[in-house]
Amino acid sequence: MARIKLQHPLWTMAAPVLAWLLFAGAGFASGTIYSILLAAGLIGSVLAAVHHAEVIAHRVGEPYGALVLAVAVTSIEVALIISLMLTPGHESATLARDTVFAAEMIIMTGIVGGCLLLGGIKFKEQTFGLDGVSAALTVLTAISVLALILPNYTSSIPGPFYNDKQLMFVAIVSLVLYGTFLLVQTIRHRSYFLQEDDLQSEKSHALPPTNMTTGVSIVFLLISLVAVVVLAEFLAPGIEAGVDRMGAPRSLVGIIIATVVLLPEGLSALNAARHNQLQSSLNLALGSALASIGLTIPAVAFVSLYEGLPLTLGIDIKSTVLFLLSLFIILLSLRTGRTTILQGAVLLVIFAVYIFTTIVP
Repeated sequence: MARIKLQHPLWTMAAPVLAWLLFAGAGFASGTIYSILLAAGLIGSVLAAVHHAEVIAHRVGEPYGALVLAVAVTSIEVALIISLMLTPGHESATLARDTVFAAEMIIMTGIVGGCLLLGGIKFKEQTFGLDGVSAALTVLTAISVLALILPNYTSSIPGPFYNDKQLMFVAIVSLVLYGTFLLVQTIRHRSYFLQEDDLQSEKSHALPPTNMTTGVSIVFLLISLVAVVVLAEFLAPGIEAGVDRMGAPRSLVGIIIATVVLLPEGLSALNAARHNQLQSSLNLALGSALASIGLTIPAVAFVSLYEGLPLTLGIDIKSTVLFLLSLFIILLSLRTGRTTILQGAVLLVIFAVYIFTTIVP
């Protein structure tokens, strides 16, 4: 990971607290200026989350640091989706699908593409451990196709749905695959997810933060992440109104909110790439993609079955083409263990096409 200061700058603790105070005052104040203040509080919380995540990552080492941030963000995201699903009168059938699909596309093409381009510009060529990335992409491809594409082609019930038995089976399979990946990443083959320099990290970096410093970071990371999600959801109606004024589809709102929620992971991944730690960048990005789909789909499936709520999982033809193209290109881009600006540019172009075709279907 990047070099960090072990002491917490004051703003990293003040920003999320201020964000919560602004949110608490939202019932007594409104208007454009207050919305700008809320947005500033959101961005401050994102930057604070990045700092605290890097402190924790420096303390626990790779790949645990990337895992902490990915699972923390995804768990809060899952809680938000489930709370919206259970809200009376809220259109929830496509909520999980749209959120997961947006997150996967943003991570695979936007975040990974940005990391490869930034690293390529600064260092010309970067390397990473091929075994770990290959393992992550194998699991990601399997869960993605089972969760987002196969529902369109089953015959027991017209797509894009699974029947109850199919939904339960896919939820369990997703958990098994994600759990197996975590076992490989953290215990059985941890070395697959380390760069060669990480093996000498104790000698080449500053001493790790103390338990007290790490404990403070854990608390403020959670405070910051919850603030990001809550403020993003609170600002969603204003974002929806702006999207409507543009005449763009409502699906753009999901992309904007998913982008905000993924900002802590995205900035951490870009910062690692900037310090020639591409392995850390890919651990963060691909770990987030896996956590997003591997935890969200089972959670919403169980809630849907328990509450008897409809759940649409299959994506449409246009989305399927872009999704399969993204998976194919990222598999090709990361097949050799070396990257340049070319792979980053291609992935970012696909990300731009995804955004453009969302705005102009």
